[in-house]
Amino acid sequence: MSKSADPERRTTVQAGPSRRRVLRVAAGAGAGVAAGGLAGTAAAAAAPASLGTYDVVVVGSGAAGMTAALTAAKQGLSCVVVEKAPTFGGSAARSGAGIWLPNNSVIKAAGVPDTPAKAATYLAAVVGDDVPADRQKAFLDHGPAMLSLVMANSPLRFRWMEGYSDYYPELPGGLPNGRSIEPDQLDGNVLGDELARLNPAYLAVPAGMVVFSADYKWLALTAVSAKGLAVATECLARGTRAALLGQKPLTMGQALAGGLRAGLLGAGVPVWLNTPLTELYLENGAVTGAVVTRDGAPGLVRARRGVVVGSGGFEHNAAMREQYQEQPVGTRWTVGAKENTGDGIRAGQRVGADVGLMDDAWWGPAIPTPDQPWFCLAERTLPGGLLVNGAGARFVNEAGPYSDVVHTMYERDTPSAGHIPAWLIVDQNYRNRYLFKDLAPTFPFPDAWYDAGVVHKAWTLDALATAIGVPAAALRATVDRFNSLARSGDDTDFGRGDSAYDHYYTDPSVLPNSCLAPLWLPPYYALRIVPGDLGTKGGLLTDARARVLRPDGTVIPGLYAAGNASAAVMGRSYAGAGSTIGPAMTFGYVAALDLAGKL
Repeated sequence: MSKSADPERRTTVQAGPSRRRVLRVAAGAGAGVAAGGLAGTAAAAAAPASLGTYDVVVVGSGAAGMTAALTAAKQGLSCVVVEKAPTFGGSAARSGAGIWLPNNSVIKAAGVPDTPAKAATYLAAVVGDDVPADRQKAFLDHGPAMLSLVMANSPLRFRWMEGYSDYYPELPGGLPNGRSIEPDQLDGNVLGDELARLNPAYLAVPAGMVVFSADYKWLALTAVSAKGLAVATECLARGTRAALLGQKPLTMGQALAGGLRAGLLGAGVPVWLNTPLTELYLENGAVTGAVVTRDGAPGLVRARRGVVVGSGGFEHNAAMREQYQEQPVGTRWTVGAKENTGDGIRAGQRVGADVGLMDDAWWGPAIPTPDQPWFCLAERTLPGGLLVNGAGARFVNEAGPYSDVVHTMYERDTPSAGHIPAWLIVDQNYRNRYLFKDLAPTFPFPDAWYDAGVVHKAWTLDALATAIGVPAAALRATVDRFNSLARSGDDTDFGRGDSAYDHYYTDPSVLPNSCLAPLWLPPYYALRIVPGDLGTKGGLLTDARARVLRPDGTVIPGLYAAGNASAAVMGRSYAGAGSTIGPAMTFGYVAALDLAGKL
């Protein structure tokens, strides 16, 4: 971990399953903003121009912030949302919008055999003691009611992502068929002019189609699967129906952010875009407002009851990543919203807040393509591919949870056997069969990828090894070993296919193990793999009521946090698809209830 010249205090945190590291955390956080004249008794004299007073001020218009604002409004509180970006929706709008939310009404209506006891047992097994039990309980207790409030007060409806397994379904309480949900199709016309201000998707849906997150696993198999072709046909039919009805169909993160914004429109909650937070306003030890920049000038938005920070993580803040996280890491490998530079976290620290999990992120293997990194889901899991390190050896179950793959890359990265970058090795048979990113089967990788060193192609494994700088004999031996395991259907080296989760993004036509197929048809390809992320996981430390805590465990009155601006309730793990958004929305809801005096 890199060193910082700033004064520091030292906080020991769990960095992985088998080792501990020491983080450097900026000291002096308790100084607040007094030095700038915005705290204590001098506040009134030094305060910038007033921008009004509300019961609740919400910072950030992602899933956490908009859920908090909608909940506050429905509790009878006046509320405003301030958003740094020129668009609303944050990282949630860019996402697939899976939502992990045990025992909610959608999965119960679908017959999912979930119970509170199962969910609690499973979450405890996944998270361990990294997160207090009362925070885990708060998430599970309030999640179903949060979803019911959202559906009652917005046009959002949801679908069960049937078959998308919990990430560790073999643990006690895990469900192999999954608990995750996603938004149903939403007509963007409900937003009126606000639709133009919705943050764009990470990957645009193909023109003329309506695609859900759960469809992508089948779209990858369109060339080799009758069901894949049927799903593609249905996606096109949905698009045709929407066009005939004059609709502007939204799905995934676009639907989630759009639906929440529609709820705020209905509730009369203003969302101020291009309005970044600069400081939290502190009076007599309590947060009573937010200093923002609006129309190019500083202004104070007062909060009678409190401020909810839902401003996202710090994935695009190079200095913070250098300070807190293991190297190599960088802003160029994340897919989080570009405005996520840790503003809310830093502002919280300046008024005395503690932080946690700052070294961690919602990791996943990524291909650093020239336009934006590609977060690998199906590509590393489909049969006929394997990951190797700088020594040309396999090192992980490629089909395992994506956060685990990157944790392993960091834990095993050494000068003698570099794991960053790693390489995804596939053959032409793989490319003939499967969608890769948005490239149809048989279509060549873009020239720009070759020019950037992201992909290499060779007609022999030895030549491919030379191109990527790994020992040729080692790569040949690794592929030979992998091929023998694939033919047997039993990965005795890394257990690929042992978990139900491993089989989600795979090819059911491949037997005896849908995860495994040999590489045999040249040319061969190697794609650079780096530690990507969906956003950082660390942030302001909160309690079960989403209240922000000081290092001594006391509450900072009037300050709440949710989403990636707070330390994740998932700790260092990842329970299932939507483990970011489900808790973000839930703790936004919890914060608003507490502000309304309902907890």
